[in-house]
Amino acid sequence: MLELTLIEGVSMKFAWIQAGSFLMGSPDSEIDRLDNEAQHKVIISKPFHLGIYEVTQKQYMAVMGNNPSEFKRGGGANGERRPVEKVSWHEASEFCLKASELTGRRLRLPSEAEWEYACRAGSVTQFNTGETLSSEQANHVGDFTLEQLREMSRDSDRAAKLLDGKMTSPVGSYPPNAWGLYDMHGNVFEWCADWYGEYARGGQRDPRGPDDGTMRVVRGGSWYTYPEFCRSAYRNGLAPERRYSDFGFRAALD
Repeated sequence: MLELTLIEGVSMKFAWIQAGSFLMGSPDSEIDRLDNEAQHKVIISKPFHLGIYEVTQKQYMAVMGNNPSEFKRGGGANGERRPVEKVSWHEASEFCLKASELTGRRLRLPSEAEWEYACRAGSVTQFNTGETLSSEQANHVGDFTLEQLREMSRDSDRAAKLLDGKMTSPVGSYPPNAWGLYDMHGNVFEWCADWYGEYARGGQRDPRGPDDGTMRVVRGGSWYTYPEFCRSAYRNGLAPERRYSDFGFRAALD
């Protein structure tokens, strides 16, 4: 593990991610899979560091001088340890640039391929926890009964009442994956560096997504989403200027 000081008293911890290869996307047999998850072999040719936690409100405040998050409840160490959210892709990228200037090391958003490789941590199942994801393993909408979930899908007002009180959790509140990374499933969606688009055909080496586009990749699911949106292979795109209370990021380090 590497610990990098941002300013006195505020640091970030990174896990060492070895180079390797994996099957990115999901097999046709995976439950809840989407058409944009075509499975293909990917080689990650260079090792890198990845934040063991999502960037916290304390870290973001130290670098950017503001805290846009909706969930600041708890105050003190508890509030500061929640992931920063309501940040756009542009703001997440700016944080990495400013943190690079402060530390003399190059921080950046991970590529989509790096993100999934790190999330899986050698697993080939729907989640890095296996074929299921419980509310003891990640912060997501996993603690409702099937009937409650059906009610939520039918009635938005009822959904709002059921979700009242749900929010982000302090980073590190749930067990890490096999490579020591926390909250790769749930808590907040995480921005990736790539433009969103269909996967290129065939095997890929260090893919970086399309050359341009209108949406940036988000990964990992959140406190606000059902388990199927937390799957290792689940991917979506969002306009880079968007900000939501279940969107944050984690930083990579070369």
